[in-house]
Amino acid sequence: MTKPGALTLADVVAAQHRLASHIHRTPVLTSRTLDARVGQRVFLKAENFQRGGSFKVRGATNCLATLAPEVRARGVVAFSSGNHAQGVALAARTFGVPATIVMPTDAPAAKVAATRGYGARITTYDRQRDDREALACRLAEATGATVIPPYDHHAIMAGQGTVALELLTEVGPLDALLVPVGGGGLLAGCATVAKAWSPDLAVYGVEAELANDTYLSFRAGQRLTIPPPATIADGMRNLTPGRLTFPVLQRTVTDILLVSEDEIRAAVAFLLTRLKVLVEPTGAVGVAALLAGKVPVQGGRVGVILSGGNVDAVQLADCLNQCD
Repeated sequence: MTKPGALTLADVVAAQHRLASHIHRTPVLTSRTLDARVGQRVFLKAENFQRGGSFKVRGATNCLATLAPEVRARGVVAFSSGNHAQGVALAARTFGVPATIVMPTDAPAAKVAATRGYGARITTYDRQRDDREALACRLAEATGATVIPPYDHHAIMAGQGTVALELLTEVGPLDALLVPVGGGGLLAGCATVAKAWSPDLAVYGVEAELANDTYLSFRAGQRLTIPPPATIADGMRNLTPGRLTFPVLQRTVTDILLVSEDEIRAAVAFLLTRLKVLVEPTGAVGVAALLAGKVPVQGGRVGVILSGGNVDAVQLADCLNQCD
């Protein structure tokens, strides 16, 4: 891969070739109801239909594919609240290597069960007290395994960027692209592709108001840290943007948009009841921004990444009950 901060379209194209036989090329969905509601032509890239239920398997598989066989054989360790955990577990199974995943004690039960079902060993931690990355590093040092971070790695960003590469190849020119932002790996990869594809394409990261570390950092021009956020969007509970991802966002992203908890719930409910598509709260933030009228593009062609569909029953019921 290229040096830190120099992620390129070529990196993403190379990742796409590595991933071709290991992931799904997910569908692009459209809805006349949604278009009429928001006054845009909307194209939904449905990563909720990806292996493992989210985009995360792309970056994880690309990262493992770039490791030397003898390094892979010693196993991998990851830290994640759920979707990256499943992605790494699936990628490890693809390459036939052992995986240990460090997960918080309050991770969604469905994501924990799925990660274990893919064959990974799980070690838990308390997100209010423990340093998950330090724990993962200790485990890796003890076993000789390699740490696969959730976003702060060039191979991860390149793999995630294949989402936008597929979308733009299929639907053609867009006026705006909306991408959920947690640690920033998906947004960094997709924005890199979008800007190489068309410098005039506006790229917006979308973040929960309660988990606004990227929003604040983007405006301050430096990485800032927030307290642990209590947002329904569990994939956005990062405290600070990534060291490698943030400079990429600064170069390529137009702005960061914020959506409220109720707006996120409304988007999850809308996608399920009107489009019959199950999307987790984190994955629905782009649609939330559109439905709330927060996208500064009018009457255009807008791409939206639905980043995952791993929502548990309690979360889903919360969204539906508050949006009757």
